[in-house]
Amino acid sequence: MSTTSIRHVESLVAGRATSDGAGVRLTRVLTGGLQRRLDPFLMLDAFSSENPDDYIGGFPDHPHRGFEAITYMIAGRMRHRDSAGHEGLLQNGGMQWMTVGRGVIHSELPEQENGLMEGFQLWLNLPAKDKMQAPWYRDFPAEAIPEYTTPDGIRVRVLAGTSVGVAGAVKRSVTEPLYLDIHLPAGARCSHPVPSTHNAFLYAYRGELEVAGERVAERRMAILANDGEAVEIQAIQASRVLLIAGRPLGEPIAQHGPFVMNTEEELQQAVADYQMGRLAG
Repeated sequence: MSTTSIRHVESLVAGRATSDGAGVRLTRVLTGGLQRRLDPFLMLDAFSSENPDDYIGGFPDHPHRGFEAITYMIAGRMRHRDSAGHEGLLQNGGMQWMTVGRGVIHSELPEQENGLMEGFQLWLNLPAKDKMQAPWYRDFPAEAIPEYTTPDGIRVRVLAGTSVGVAGAVKRSVTEPLYLDIHLPAGARCSHPVPSTHNAFLYAYRGELEVAGERVAERRMAILANDGEAVEIQAIQASRVLLIAGRPLGEPIAQHGPFVMNTEEELQQAVADYQMGRLAG
């Protein structure tokens, strides 16, 4: 019998409806007010709509500095281009991982005029020593994301980190992110190790769950208390859930829109560099 302590649900978050880019409608699940609690994660946006008016404008050219942006597409087609010379098409089941580092200007524009557009964008902070590194970018098509299925029919896609010995598409040594997309049949139960030293949360994007006995409704985020070494999930109905965890940086966070640095002076420099055309990768 396992003696691993189970992490409980500290709080439930509904997210905030908003729009970004050229009018793209989305839900900001992880907002600025949770950045310190969920360090090293800065933002999680969820988007899902079959109405092209909600997404057709996309995200025209805009700048970034100081973090990593991870876009995971459940359904749809989105074209990425940036000032560092990267270009890629993100589609069903694929992931785009972009380390913006010292800065890029990029766009994300739909390559569809109708149908479902659904996915997530997660912002992962960079440690101070890495914020001015060269930009990096990679597209991972659906078939390049490792996954496994348990004897109980639970399917786990490993976007980052390691799950039961399966190495994910990306690893990071400082923040040690774990990013899983877990598909559970109705009634299925799973337990996954998550060190108490790591901040962690779940987002149920399909169905309804119980986490350590607490009900988590569809489209709710459950922030996990740092009181155990594993998370226990049971599907009340067929469900899909993101499990995200990482080692906190414990560094100051200074943000101005698309720039995330450690001090106000660094933010001012980022804005000046952008205005002077020096933020081009």
